[in-house]
Amino acid sequence: MAWETVIGLEIHAQLATRSKIFSGSATAFGAAPNAQANLVDLGYPGVLPVLNGAAVRMAVMFGLAIGARIAQRSVFARKNYFYPDLPKGYQISQYELPIVAGGQMDIVLEDGSAKRVGITRAHLEEDAGKSLHEGLPGQSGIDLNRAGTPLIEIVSEPDMRSAKEAVAYMKKVHTLVRYLRICDGNMQEGSFRCDANVSVRQVGSEKLGTRAEIKNINSFRFVEKAINYEVARQIEVLEGGGKVVQETRLYDPDRAETRSMRSKEEANDYRYFPDPDLLPVEIDNAYIEGIRAQLPELPDQKAQRFATQYGLSHYDALVLTASSELADYFEQVVQKLGGEPKLAANWVSGDLSGFLNRDGLEITHSRVDAAALAGLLARVRDNTISGKIAKDVFEAMWQDQQSADAIIAARGLQQITDDGPIEQAIAAVMAANPAQLADYRSGKDKLFGFFVGQVMKATQGKANPARLNELLKKLLSG
Repeated sequence: MAWETVIGLEIHAQLATRSKIFSGSATAFGAAPNAQANLVDLGYPGVLPVLNGAAVRMAVMFGLAIGARIAQRSVFARKNYFYPDLPKGYQISQYELPIVAGGQMDIVLEDGSAKRVGITRAHLEEDAGKSLHEGLPGQSGIDLNRAGTPLIEIVSEPDMRSAKEAVAYMKKVHTLVRYLRICDGNMQEGSFRCDANVSVRQVGSEKLGTRAEIKNINSFRFVEKAINYEVARQIEVLEGGGKVVQETRLYDPDRAETRSMRSKEEANDYRYFPDPDLLPVEIDNAYIEGIRAQLPELPDQKAQRFATQYGLSHYDALVLTASSELADYFEQVVQKLGGEPKLAANWVSGDLSGFLNRDGLEITHSRVDAAALAGLLARVRDNTISGKIAKDVFEAMWQDQQSADAIIAARGLQQITDDGPIEQAIAAVMAANPAQLADYRSGKDKLFGFFVGQVMKATQGKANPARLNELLKKLLSG
């Protein structure tokens, strides 16, 4: 039996405000447990929440960036449920009247094709606290520092049909919120995470299957693994004659499996009702258009500009605009180099990104800055060094943080461009390999590469490749 996967994601992005959504408590990560929770966060009697205007502004920015409708009137509601890290017994969220409704996001799939994912809504809410278990044998600790932290919950349509599509969509949202600077996107710290709603149905069926919700997944790799496991589990249940139960599940990365947490609640279980302590949020067109005018260049716009302005392929443009910081770095290299965008693109997306990934660094902490990389590429462009030697120079720059010119001079790596030394090296190689020379001259053209390699070895890789090829063809045909 053929099965189709249906996936929708609920992404929780922590908004980059300095204080919480309804109180003045700080939102900084890493404080001692319960050091950043005040009486409003704890819901003490007699205290009143006050809405953080910066959180509203950030939600509107996101809505405009995805082409959504911005509600001029939205309402906060109380979502009632019990959990040890929810001291008020309810969470302040938005339900019937969210601040952002509709919208879409285009993703690029592995085969290069594009797909549009619909976004149902994006609403403001406060985060709950956190239950702690590590280092507390037989006990649980409660840290309420996160209680009241502002979130925007981004709810997609069930438009994704594979784990890879879900990851591509989640990465695109991650890129967007960082471009907008409304979320730092730090998944290890819980600033960006998702719940995945997963179901399967027979191919050709229009009816959605029973879904399971996998809660609080905080890495792209885990999202893919959790969804793939859950899909396989549901198919096994159905093909075994059973029924999938609507429930909430957790993903265990140590066992690479999902497991049941609780039965899935419906909206009526939460007994939503408008929060009596918070007025409706009313914004006008002037406010919305003022924010629209201040939006930065968005990822898709920047990728299109890179392709047009710099003559890059669509793929290169997407890679270089994966983060605004990487895009800025690339443009600085091109500016300081005075052109050569394709050369800069190859190095930024290739060697530089490889070293960053190897050492687990962000582009903002690169050991070779844009000016230094431009200095290296200038030496490639003017034939001071070859592209091959440039890779060795770059590694030395990464380790020693010296300029390319200093390393080239200290190690005597200047490229040989004069004909005399190159011709001498060719003559010596020909004399040392008479059998190969005879074979080449008898028609075995593939031996040309052998002679190139031998001359490069004799010149320690310093011979100018283009001039070497020209002289070698002339002398070998001799």
